[in-house]
Amino acid sequence: MSPSLIDWDVAARAAKRLSPPPPSVSRREADEAVDQLYRSTAQAADLVAQLTGLEEPPVTAVTRVIDRPAWIDANAGGMRTIMTPLVEKLAAENPVGRVGARVGGTLTGAQVGLVLGFLSGKVLGQFEFFDRPGGQLLLVAPNLVSVERQLRVDPRDFRLWVCLHEVTHRVQFTAVPWLREHMLAEVKALTDTVETDPAALKQRLSGAAGELVKLVRGQGDGQGLLTVLSTPEQREVLDRITAFMSLVEGHAEYVMNAVSPSVIPTQQDIESRFASRRRKGGNPFDRFLRRLLGMDAKTRQYVDGSAFVRTVVDRIGLTDFNAIWTSPQTLPTRPEIADPALWIARVHA
Repeated sequence: MSPSLIDWDVAARAAKRLSPPPPSVSRREADEAVDQLYRSTAQAADLVAQLTGLEEPPVTAVTRVIDRPAWIDANAGGMRTIMTPLVEKLAAENPVGRVGARVGGTLTGAQVGLVLGFLSGKVLGQFEFFDRPGGQLLLVAPNLVSVERQLRVDPRDFRLWVCLHEVTHRVQFTAVPWLREHMLAEVKALTDTVETDPAALKQRLSGAAGELVKLVRGQGDGQGLLTVLSTPEQREVLDRITAFMSLVEGHAEYVMNAVSPSVIPTQQDIESRFASRRRKGGNPFDRFLRRLLGMDAKTRQYVDGSAFVRTVVDRIGLTDFNAIWTSPQTLPTRPEIADPALWIARVHA
């Protein structure tokens, strides 16, 4: 086997060592949480169908209630799938990449492990479709229990609320089957525009160092280092990906907060406390990592995307909103996410 720039086994092991300890629960509490999450997923499927108007085919995606190490394994596999073409390109075309591959990917594997270890304590749920073509709905039980305790919210309501969000993602990518291929194509487009010239890489790394200093000082725009390292061509692709992610995240956010109070009686309380938690972030190191990884920008995707979906549905109704899933050409652009009237005028002229 040829050497790689990233040792994914090292990444997974490092992530598991760095992952925070799980909350203390009894065996009975753990079994109850797992059972309730599976039941909430089934209940959420019916609610999502009513709230989205999207027809989901027979479900082939597996639902897994997992712990943090299992989440790390699933996402290390997904990251390996999408990053392998980029890693191979760098190793083949760049002298620095070839040297790195010969030396081994232990260091870069440990760096990826740092990111995965940090995120393993944050992610509540995820619809992952890179590692398995059919997709898998992942619910990270320790994180859900930890957050519901921190927020002091009703566990049953909170778990269903989160399941609504994640099941919406499953419905998006199964009821609209071209979405997965579209996302993979955008990732490939991003890879194809990566510069392998050492001088250009050195210049961008210099800019990244300056951005890192800003982040340490609590400055920067929350976009993370990716935008600093990108070329103008890559920023065009990143704008499309940002708009796409704003749509799918905002759509899920809209659905989870549109459910009837008779279904989730404490939904408004949960939404308010969860939004406050997002704004506050965590300890200083936690906030630094969030900014470094561009997670502040992801939070804006939830907010901006939800506002876009809510505005369009209010103005033209759910049926006409669902024209958005017709083709890549009907997806909103980044300016249209900020100004929904632009999308309405273009698609429903």
